[in-house]
Amino acid sequence: MKLLLSLLVVSTLPKWAVPQVLPMRAPLKAVAELVNGGPRIFSGERVRLKCSVPGKVSAEWRYQWFRGGEQLQESEYFVLWKARPQQSGKYYCQGLRTTWISTQHTLHSLPIEIEVDGGWAILQAPPLPMLVGETLTLMCRVRGNPRLTEVILYKDGVELQRQSGPELCVTNLTLQHHGSYWCRASWDGRRQTNSVISVAASVSIIEVLTEPMLEIVPNDPLIHKDRMLLVCHVQLNAREPVSHIHYYFYQDGLSLGLASSQDRVTVLRDSGRYWCKASIPTLGLKRLSEPVPYGRLTGIHQGPVVSLQPRAPSHPDPMKGPPQTTTSIQPSEPLTLPDVSGDSPNTLAPGVGSDDGTVVWKDF
Repeated sequence: MKLLLSLLVVSTLPKWAVPQVLPMRAPLKAVAELVNGGPRIFSGERVRLKCSVPGKVSAEWRYQWFRGGEQLQESEYFVLWKARPQQSGKYYCQGLRTTWISTQHTLHSLPIEIEVDGGWAILQAPPLPMLVGETLTLMCRVRGNPRLTEVILYKDGVELQRQSGPELCVTNLTLQHHGSYWCRASWDGRRQTNSVISVAASVSIIEVLTEPMLEIVPNDPLIHKDRMLLVCHVQLNAREPVSHIHYYFYQDGLSLGLASSQDRVTVLRDSGRYWCKASIPTLGLKRLSEPVPYGRLTGIHQGPVVSLQPRAPSHPDPMKGPPQTTTSIQPSEPLTLPDVSGDSPNTLAPGVGSDDGTVVWKDF
């Protein structure tokens, strides 16, 4: 009987001795969204915001609203019933719930900026950056929604277009369309013509594929000492998923191999000028980096010819209003880069594989 009891006690010890390791979870983050209204409204109008915590819906969550560093109220929805210009600002929320141990708080949501305009006209513009080649849609709103007879759109002090409706479109965007926009609206009423002008709204235009930047890492501890690492940094901005980016690398105008989905390559450490190119064939996009010299250059190294994108125009003070001019902006066509030998078979022959498994490209 004593032996049986001792066996039972010993058999239960491991169950209590081994600690249970719980997986670490990433902190939850609240989400604030605009339900009714817009980010830019007239004074006296209403805007409604909602706070939520992604994941499993739980009735235990409560929500706190903030504007700047000021705590406003605790509720799922936050409403500005008759908004005033003084209530303009960045609104965000936070989720919290109380357990038998402590009170759990989520991370703050991304802010939603609400601008309450006390004037007569508002130019509604997309809050997110637009991409080159897209169509920009702007709305010139007038308090009371009168029947407009003429709407003029200005960009950086220059008249861009005029029409009778409140909706204005700018097609085939380029980097030169980046800037400040405002509108002037006119309508007839009480035997007179009324005309109002909106506050300026900023519009950002970005490239779908940014210009690559080549980084040379000569002393990477993971590769052989007589080799160096080339890394091609590029950013893809797309509304929908696209195929992989193809990367090409060059030394003194010669290709260092075929296209690859990897943004880095290991090559022999050698003096010269290096480039990289990023290409998305399905979108017809390709961008070439600026040359990066390495080591001692003993002459002029000819490389791929680069057509640089134009810089965005400077931004004048939008509060000065549009000047008295009627010239029109003619959007320039987007510049394209000439093709280089990277899309064709490589001009260098592959060499022998190294001990660490990398492939080195050498001249014949």
